[in-house]
Amino acid sequence: MRLEGKVAAVTGGSRSIGRAIVEAFLREGARVCLNGRSEEKGARALAEIGAGDRAAFVAGDVRSSADIERLVETTVSKFGRIDIMVNNAGGITEPAPVIALSDDAWANDVQWNLTSVFYGTKHALKHMVPQKFGRIINISSVEGKMGVPGMAGYAASKHGVNGLTKATAGEVGREGVTVNAICPGLILTDAVTEGGPQTAEAMGMTFEDMVENVFKAKTMTGELNTVEQVAELAVLLASDLGAGFTGAQLSVDGGIAPY
Repeated sequence: MRLEGKVAAVTGGSRSIGRAIVEAFLREGARVCLNGRSEEKGARALAEIGAGDRAAFVAGDVRSSADIERLVETTVSKFGRIDIMVNNAGGITEPAPVIALSDDAWANDVQWNLTSVFYGTKHALKHMVPQKFGRIINISSVEGKMGVPGMAGYAASKHGVNGLTKATAGEVGREGVTVNAICPGLILTDAVTEGGPQTAEAMGMTFEDMVENVFKAKTMTGELNTVEQVAELAVLLASDLGAGFTGAQLSVDGGIAPY
């Protein structure tokens, strides 16, 4: 029960990495508000999780500052406070080489992956700084440390997440608030398997080749990671034992980017 008494908000919490983090937080005693764009998927996630009144769903688009503010304020209204903000939602809009990447896809990559993290951080800090305690956890990516062809918008925005993490950590470290980024490698979530073939095509290969020769082959372990491994690191960073981590970009990638 490492998070007993704590309250968290998690964007993109109805599936994949976000869902694993929600479930891990609940197992550790936290109360959680999860966000997603679909009321139907949110209701289904709550039913499957089965946490009763310890979990709630708030529909909204993370690209909207007002929607993220509503998530934070609903969390505080329902559970009395917010201790942990997990900025998880994001993805790849349109895998393509830079020369072929549309202006709209670029703008959406930045809004979805980076600006949303700014919104979540900003609105959560309004409560965390006055209470002199908080944990902000940004789900970045191994692409925030490297970058592969065909994913420029995603990689650039995730590099931005890492920069925002470091800058914010320096601003609020003396206020009892830690700010860290988790950088997963490729994880075969449902979102990845849905959009993976298009991403691989933009890289000039099949999805199977991308998995084996770009991601798995570059790991030190020879294996891909799992959503549960990301969730366990999130629990550590959110707990009292996580107080010594701030401004860090921690890889969960099997050693692809060991720094």
